[in-house]
Amino acid sequence: MNKKILFIPLVLFLLLAAALLWQLTRNADGDDPTRLESELICKPVPLFSLEALDEPGKIYDQQVLTDGKPILLNVWATWCPTCRAEHHYLNSLAEQGIRVVGLDLGVYGAPETFLIDGKGIIRYRHAGDLNERVWQQEVKPLWIKYSKEAGA
Repeated sequence: MNKKILFIPLVLFLLLAAALLWQLTRNADGDDPTRLESELICKPVPLFSLEALDEPGKIYDQQVLTDGKPILLNVWATWCPTCRAEHHYLNSLAEQGIRVVGLDLGVYGAPETFLIDGKGIIRYRHAGDLNERVWQQEVKPLWIKYSKEAGA
């Protein structure tokens, strides 16, 4: 048997390993979901219809999010530890009069929080934990702006 044939599997393995390593390093900084732009920004809240948990048969739609005042829409999941951690902070915002709605949509990228203006237009998206720093530096200035526009 030709000795060169014995090296073919080794060469193929090294080529495959090099290709995988190149792909991993190429995408090391490129796929951070918190940095992805949302296609929903500056667009109306998508149409939806959900049954109330406390009143079977009662249906909520997107109108619940478009009553003239801004609202924070927090998308979370039961399996998400970050979602559980931010729950306390979202409750403290609600106690301050900030309107917060939470939806468990069974998503994979939870948590995500959207700022929706009083007309139902999505104005801001934050992927990840909504905490005091994020609220003060990023979301609160926009909340104040859209609250003033709504006359709230």
